[in-house]
Amino acid sequence: MPLQPKPADLPKIPGALRLYQVSSIITGVMLLLLCAEVVAKYFFGTELEGGGPNGFLALVPEGTVTAVNLSTGLLIVHGWLYVLYLFADFRLWSIMRWPFLSFLVIALGGIIPFSSFLLEVKVGQKVKAFLAEHPVAQVESGVRA
Repeated sequence: MPLQPKPADLPKIPGALRLYQVSSIITGVMLLLLCAEVVAKYFFGTELEGGGPNGFLALVPEGTVTAVNLSTGLLIVHGWLYVLYLFADFRLWSIMRWPFLSFLVIALGGIIPFSSFLLEVKVGQKVKAFLAEHPVAQVESGVRA
């Protein structure tokens, strides 16, 4: 029999789900931007520059960035948002008491393009189905169906 969330943790589930869903969407969007940046850099030899002599935003040849290198900034921002995504994944996983493989699969959502969007829907449906069977979690947390 699979483990169930502890009764004391039931009111925490909606908040953990909300954090996971928001971080999943943000991380997914950043990952898609990162993929576009990688294509621009390695296939076309360009980097994204902000506030330089070529205008507010410009694609410039690789290594010629004179202002803010937004390509590097995108890498850094995605990395930190992925840390938030992992935290949200861990929080939801630990409250729901799912198997460790579930944690790993959800964690892959932040590094495989488009998978965070698919997993956000699937995980959200799974958690909402659990909440529908356990209305105590909704009443105590103030969330209504």
